[in-house]
Amino acid sequence: MKIVLFYFLIFLSAFGLHAQIQNKIDAKDSLPTITLKEVQLIGIKATNDTPITFTNVSKEEISLRNLGQDIPILLNYLPGVVTTSDAGAGIGYTGIRVRGSDATRVNVTLNGIPYNDAESQGTFWVNLPDFASSVSQIQLQRGVGTSTNGSSAFGASLNVETLNLDLDAFSSIATSLGSFKTLKNTFQFSTGMLNDNFSFSGRLSQINSNGYIDRAASDLDSYFFQTAFQDDNTLIKALIFGGHEITYQSWYGIDKEVLANNRTYNPAGEMYDETGNLSGFYSNQVDDYTQNHYQFHWNEKINSEWNFSVGLNYTHGSGFYEEFNDINMGGDTSYSYLQLEPYTLGNIIIDETENISQKWLDNDYYVMTLGLNHQTAVSTFNFGGLYSRYVGDHFGTLLWGQNISNALPKHRFYENQGIKTEGSFFAKATQKISDKIIGFIDLQVRGVNYSIEGIIAGPSKLSVDDQLIFFNPKAGLTFKPSEGQSIYFSYAKAQREPNRTDYENGAPKPEKLNDFELGWRIKKEKIQVQANLYWMEYQDQLVLTGAIDEVGAPIRQNVGESRRLGAEVDASIQLADQWLWKPNLAFSSNKNLDFYFKRDGILQNLGETQLAFSPNVVLGNALIFAPSSRFQIGLLSKYVGKQYMGNIDAENSTLAAYFVSDLNAVITWQPKRWVKEIQWSTTVNNIFNLKYESNGYFFTYDDTWSLSGQVKTIEGAGYYPQAGIHFLTGLKLTF
Repeated sequence: MKIVLFYFLIFLSAFGLHAQIQNKIDAKDSLPTITLKEVQLIGIKATNDTPITFTNVSKEEISLRNLGQDIPILLNYLPGVVTTSDAGAGIGYTGIRVRGSDATRVNVTLNGIPYNDAESQGTFWVNLPDFASSVSQIQLQRGVGTSTNGSSAFGASLNVETLNLDLDAFSSIATSLGSFKTLKNTFQFSTGMLNDNFSFSGRLSQINSNGYIDRAASDLDSYFFQTAFQDDNTLIKALIFGGHEITYQSWYGIDKEVLANNRTYNPAGEMYDETGNLSGFYSNQVDDYTQNHYQFHWNEKINSEWNFSVGLNYTHGSGFYEEFNDINMGGDTSYSYLQLEPYTLGNIIIDETENISQKWLDNDYYVMTLGLNHQTAVSTFNFGGLYSRYVGDHFGTLLWGQNISNALPKHRFYENQGIKTEGSFFAKATQKISDKIIGFIDLQVRGVNYSIEGIIAGPSKLSVDDQLIFFNPKAGLTFKPSEGQSIYFSYAKAQREPNRTDYENGAPKPEKLNDFELGWRIKKEKIQVQANLYWMEYQDQLVLTGAIDEVGAPIRQNVGESRRLGAEVDASIQLADQWLWKPNLAFSSNKNLDFYFKRDGILQNLGETQLAFSPNVVLGNALIFAPSSRFQIGLLSKYVGKQYMGNIDAENSTLAAYFVSDLNAVITWQPKRWVKEIQWSTTVNNIFNLKYESNGYFFTYDDTWSLSGQVKTIEGAGYYPQAGIHFLTGLKLTF
């Protein structure tokens, strides 16, 4: 009934909108081309004259496979990229790593506004379901890249630009369905340009999926609305977008034995009877979070050479993860953990209880960005600044307990607040030195104040008051030996602060990185190639230890000196009129240079070891056959080499190499009557049904009690299995 009502409302809206504005469309055979840049990103986006390594992904490329999976999964085939999915099929919690650097080191901006969580520094795409449907372009800069807004990039920066203004009115509905009872519905519309100046557009989306992993279900809703005013010199945009996600927890992973016998098993929510036997699973072991974004952008063309931009943002997020804590599992069941007073019942001291708890995050994020740009035929100057303030309230609530003493309803067993303010400024210049040489310089100053005060889960008191100032210079040269060719070299320094988890686990130091990039670009009629070498030298890098905390967040530690060396090639080759080949290769060496580890109670110098989650080989390939403009089919393949999940080269910590392929087909046609365009898309993922794991965790602990005082280091590992062959297919109608 809900689906019928959904379609009924969509068709009413589609035909209503179409009827209201059809007369205006007919009155305008054509409109002048928009020349004012939309959502002014020229200060942080790279061009072919910028001496850094980057890849652009267009709206058209995204739309071919946009059937419900998250943005990281849609970017899986880019150079040096490795993606992960907790639920195993690309919907729900997903992640991205670039050059071995995890998502906390990938700086993400939405229209120039930082999207990384200010405290964890992670990016949670699950909070913006189907955001790919509202994207016009994504630029992935590998390495440090250019100065951007928010925390410094230590592996890459991902600049996301939302939809441009539509000249013509339209409305569309899209439905896709697939394996694991996946269903996605999307409704989009735009009024086109009204009176040559105004535009209003929007999107509503709903995604449901059971996931590959047991009970790893996702119930996702999202929206995106944009209104804009434009004339010859001014572009003003106001955007409201956000999402609500409810996902059953699937961040615990499974050990090797379970992996071999029941790879879809999910231990989240396990409940045991009095004899210690598994009796079932808690039905509401979920993550429930809502995030709303409000953005305002004003872009003004002062004259033919000068323009400026102002961006304002307010983001509010609120939600919790709920869990049943079984007394057989320990930890979160003790009265000490729950901040309850033990009591005596007869001769028995009651000091633990099965319970249901919610752990909350309620946060507010305020951002202002400023940009001033000057551009002539021989030079470009960009000036940019940012001020932001984040306030996050963290607290735990006890919903139920079998024996909870005199606890009041919704008893809070921990409560703390994190406050982070940031200010930054950058100045960039691109200067044509001669007909063939272009110089580039980029200077950024960034200051961060971060404080945490209160009780964290455990319980223990956490007090942080850190003030940091970073100077991050960058410079380079681009040499153009001939038309369509360029050779570039650049140096970039990046420094960044630790995240919240780092502070919770000790006294971390800021990270430092010196990044050297040497590249060559060629652009001809039938071939485009970008090849580059990089040398990334780290000091006090906060590397992944392999361990995770109770919500699956990676635990990191400073390691002194470390290094990443690599070569990347990214090409697009028109083999024939109907055949396009897009290969990419990434070869690298990723090392801790002087790593120490305490094994069996003795501190050992292991010397050079592999950096965790850093495969030495990552290959991507797309072979596309397009016999006409209305049909194309593509085979997309990805090879990821062997990875260590820790930094001690332990065989127990390895993720095996894997090679997976997807098949994607798209048919488009334009009926002559009431529908402008119909597009049918199908993606068959992992067509060879490979059993593989793209992510996991590794941990060690010292056993001192079972060996009569001797110390024995014990190793353990967990894995996140990915789905075998599965499919998504969808139909999109545009009116």
